[in-house]
Amino acid sequence: MPTLRTLDTINEKIRAQTVVVETAEAFKQKAAKSSVEAAFEAVDVVTTGTFEPMESSGAVLNIGHTDPPINIRECLLDGVSAYAGFGAVDLYLGASQPIATTGFGDGTPQRERGGGHVIADLIAGKAVPLQATGQVTDCYPRSSLETTISRDTINQFYLFNPRNLYQNFIVGVNGGDRPLATYLGPLQPNLGNAVYANAGALSPLMNDPHLNIVGIGSRIFLGGGIGYIAWEGTQHFPLQKRLPNDTPIGPAATVALIGDAKQMQPQWVRGCYFKGYGPSLMLGVGVAIPLLNEQVARHCAVQDKDLVAPVMDFSIPRRVRPTFGLVSYAQLKSGRMTVNGQKIRTAPLASIYLSRQVAAELKDWIAAGKFELTAPVAPLARDRTFLAQETWNPR
Repeated sequence: MPTLRTLDTINEKIRAQTVVVETAEAFKQKAAKSSVEAAFEAVDVVTTGTFEPMESSGAVLNIGHTDPPINIRECLLDGVSAYAGFGAVDLYLGASQPIATTGFGDGTPQRERGGGHVIADLIAGKAVPLQATGQVTDCYPRSSLETTISRDTINQFYLFNPRNLYQNFIVGVNGGDRPLATYLGPLQPNLGNAVYANAGALSPLMNDPHLNIVGIGSRIFLGGGIGYIAWEGTQHFPLQKRLPNDTPIGPAATVALIGDAKQMQPQWVRGCYFKGYGPSLMLGVGVAIPLLNEQVARHCAVQDKDLVAPVMDFSIPRRVRPTFGLVSYAQLKSGRMTVNGQKIRTAPLASIYLSRQVAAELKDWIAAGKFELTAPVAPLARDRTFLAQETWNPR
């Protein structure tokens, strides 16, 4: 008789520390050696993970009121501009905001630093200089503020990331005759290299292709702490074309994530910089998938050889770029692929090693009874189209 599972029964096993948890890679190996049915009977939960640049991320901070009070309207955090169009001392610091080249200080740009580095410094417990100007009113008579802040000297400090966990992405190549600096890193001319961004079969949403398990309110591993899926992500496109195994052939679903940055760990949140492009944030994210039925297990059993991504030519500076077709993640992870008869070196933008470590750490949390699973309070939208912005010239 097939195993009948619910989230409640799985959580009971987590509390009793009798739950059987496997990382995504271990589960896929188990299913390949025996069968999906046998692997499903033997395992309760599969953990997925990724550690990759997620530039559509940022932090909300409340620094607390000064005496006399200030209504902040311009603010620099260690030279990086934070948005102050909220309440008086609420700020939002974007991970991809570059260091300011004008305003406070001598105006000298420090090119290889940005919001992601400041967020990572705060999570690491470092003190960060703050410079702000305020709008003077009867309620807020103070006009300027210069101080230092840390995660322990401010009120709220949490990540709120509009777009993370792309369900698949693209492979970048350069068919032109000069090097290109891109959000995938440097692309060498004449198809000199190829860079892919997704962790493939390890990636969380690749293991739940139709978002049947993951939804709004799902508890996740976020930056070494506990976070939640808050909403669909920007550019969420679940209607992407799919293979017979239900996985998308290009960028598809995304999620917005939220989590308490004061509880995060510096090894899982790191600032990074792409020369010629700008700053970003390397972030570790893990999602646990309860194996509620064999269909869920079948999706978790998908292998890199059964997942594909489109190869896009970045030498054409257009929204829709030429493609060299699809390539499997097994080929990408082998270190070589062939395009137009030419062998090309491949490299991941995501750290496959650290993605594995995220999945392993989440597995340990669950096995030790420290991390229970949550049912979504609402599903993620499955009908979003992808709209482009058209320019309009009245002349």
